[in-house]
Amino acid sequence: MQATTEKRPAENRAATPVTSIGRVPEILRWYGSDNPGTLTNLARLLNHGRLAGTGKLVILPVDQGFEHGPARSFGPNPPAYDPRYHFELAIESGCNAYAAPLGFLEAGARDFAGQIPLILKVNDHDVLNDEKDPFQALTGSVQDALRLGCVGIGFTIYPASSHRLEMYGQIRCYAEEAKKAGLAVIIWSYPRGSSLSKEGETGIDVCGYAAHIAAQLGAHIIKVKLPTAHIEQDAARKVYEKEKIPVGTLAERVRHVVQCCFGGRRIVIFSGGPADATETVLEEIRAIHAGGGFGSIIGRNSFQRKKADALKLLGDIIEIYSKKSS
Repeated sequence: MQATTEKRPAENRAATPVTSIGRVPEILRWYGSDNPGTLTNLARLLNHGRLAGTGKLVILPVDQGFEHGPARSFGPNPPAYDPRYHFELAIESGCNAYAAPLGFLEAGARDFAGQIPLILKVNDHDVLNDEKDPFQALTGSVQDALRLGCVGIGFTIYPASSHRLEMYGQIRCYAEEAKKAGLAVIIWSYPRGSSLSKEGETGIDVCGYAAHIAAQLGAHIIKVKLPTAHIEQDAARKVYEKEKIPVGTLAERVRHVVQCCFGGRRIVIFSGGPADATETVLEEIRAIHAGGGFGSIIGRNSFQRKKADALKLLGDIIEIYSKKSS
């Protein structure tokens, strides 16, 4: 019997389970060492929501309350103080997944069970102290993720921090346990530390390096910030100039970061950053899509807006990613 290729309406695709379609089987083959449980959870992510089957992801992350404080994070849109608000926003917008720390997921996982894939952020950082070399506390476990029905764990590393080697060791242990349990591993790789200039945190050489480190640490999905054309390391600058590596446009820089992750054989998604004007956000999304990025993880730029505006923005972002790449 021939399988139908008829597209479901967007509102149905967000809630209906979907078999592996489109690019998903190709992407899953990149992770040949993983067990069926992990591949199933990756497929759940890639086959959920309005982007199901496209190989693209839009994820709603809400760890900013821990990272920046509740007032800074949710004061601009008070309904967002309630953890249930974010479940609803991710579900109604048709996101692929919702990622948050332990407390926020525990506050809604039962009420919204099975309605959207969940990612447990298992380490977190606060800004109560001014640290030149930041570190993260271990705030969740693989067992917590399994108990809450998550598809994977999220873990932040800070390449360039003096604590980076300890973080690398921690994620190695977490990743081993998560993969054994059939969960996906998502690494937030944010270069920060006293050895980097502020401009260097998003320099193209540093972003590419940070993404590659995450891939080498066993991440299935890698999250980095959008890179600028700045080159931080003199040794790297010589290579970029000699080899004429194109990094002049944002799309070129996105393409290079993806290339740094095993020649594009790992899923690389990009941070949405602090709240910004709608057209600025959408221009960045167009560049990510044009550069072959696999999607976005959009937090403050969505949940700090009124719900109707957030749904409109997320809908526009998803629409851009749904278009066939040129």
